[in-house]
Amino acid sequence: MSSTGSGTGNGTVNGGISFWYADRGTPLAREPLPGDASTDVVIVGGGYTGLWTAYYLKKAVPFLNITVLEARFCGYGASGRNGGWLYNGIAGRDRYAKLHGHDAAVRLQQAMNDTVAEVVKTAAEESIEADIQQGGVLEVAHTPAQLQRLKDFHSVEIAFGETDRTLHGARETAERIRVTGAVGSTWTPHGARLHPAKLVQGLAETVEALGVTLHESTPVTEIRPKHAVTPYGTVRAPYILRCTEGYTAGLKGARRSWLPMNSSMIATEPLPDAVWDTIGWEGGETLGDMAHAYMYAQRTADGRIALGGRGVPYRYGSRAARADRAGRTEPATIDALREILVRFFPATAGVRIDHAWSGVLGVPRDWCATVTLDRSTGLGWAGGYVGSGVATANLAARTLRDLIQQDSGQSGPTDLTTLPWVNHKVRNWEPEPLRWLGVHGMYRAYRAADSRELTARSTATDRIATIADRIAGR
Repeated sequence: MSSTGSGTGNGTVNGGISFWYADRGTPLAREPLPGDASTDVVIVGGGYTGLWTAYYLKKAVPFLNITVLEARFCGYGASGRNGGWLYNGIAGRDRYAKLHGHDAAVRLQQAMNDTVAEVVKTAAEESIEADIQQGGVLEVAHTPAQLQRLKDFHSVEIAFGETDRTLHGARETAERIRVTGAVGSTWTPHGARLHPAKLVQGLAETVEALGVTLHESTPVTEIRPKHAVTPYGTVRAPYILRCTEGYTAGLKGARRSWLPMNSSMIATEPLPDAVWDTIGWEGGETLGDMAHAYMYAQRTADGRIALGGRGVPYRYGSRAARADRAGRTEPATIDALREILVRFFPATAGVRIDHAWSGVLGVPRDWCATVTLDRSTGLGWAGGYVGSGVATANLAARTLRDLIQQDSGQSGPTDLTTLPWVNHKVRNWEPEPLRWLGVHGMYRAYRAADSRELTARSTATDRIATIADRIAGR
């Protein structure tokens, strides 16, 4: 085992993939592809989407030969760097309601609700120990405008069938987590905290034990019908599935398909009991807020706070998809995340930040997650999760399984293959410098709106954020 990273001068490890590998080290990579090969299904990408797809396909059709090609090691990307939020959010649901009707979007939401339980159940059945605690998701509001958005959000979730969601005032919020200045919250039971690297590494070991072939240190440079091209050879198969999320822009011809947006995190040292007595947070909830430039956090199994948000949101020319910096994070971003931590929990003012890291997530131009199989070419893909991929990847994988079985004549349409996100088409992002200017301008606008709302008494969302939403197409 090995671990890399560099300190910031104050004891904080910066990069080294993520904190989630700090206690176990980064895994030694499996053998790369030895040369040209043929198989039944090629899966490009060894993260949650690729590994769950391999798992469900192999379980459904045990004789199927499946090969996973991973550029570094399984879980190197977002699957080993995320905030550990297993929850029922899915990117694009409101747009799907407009395109396909409210009932279709309700079915999609119900599928996501069920997916949280599916991941928990499957991890237990396969003896994958990933520090899972089903505490639900608590999202808080700090300002009058945030509180109004929270109430509107809560009503919309109820309208999409989430009838077990609850709305809380300041006192009830504090009974769960004592977030300083929180004036209200909404909570859903469809969420769990987990350890991302333990889940993805356990999943890799599980699919390998099932007979799936994993080749790591094998970057795919080009995908075309029935071919996945690597520096070590070409793998041929009737089905080639692209499961590369934020790294998609690094593939030939895909630079403008999904934008690799950056997200950053910090993890504190283990907090003493006295600090936890001040904060509460005994239920294991994942924590978010209603800011435009939102944050996300969890209480880890070993008693830390891991907290994330946007830092440098996007690197010019989609560079982050081709030149990953092993999670290294700008010092200003670390400072900004620490400021959020202390603002939420003043008792953490003196605690040490043990680790900081970053990763990229995939953002389609219309902000809609999708899963697709082109029956004429055998090319499939899933992703564009916009940061909600821990659970969505599992639903996407089961959907890809059903689409392949349907295409090969082993089954007909299923509840999953008829969901509104299946075979959704989206246009490319604008060329540079337009997309760099657009993304950076959008997040500057969101931060400005958040700052203005902190001192405003109005319940209306700041107009700067409203304009930014329209321009972004959200």
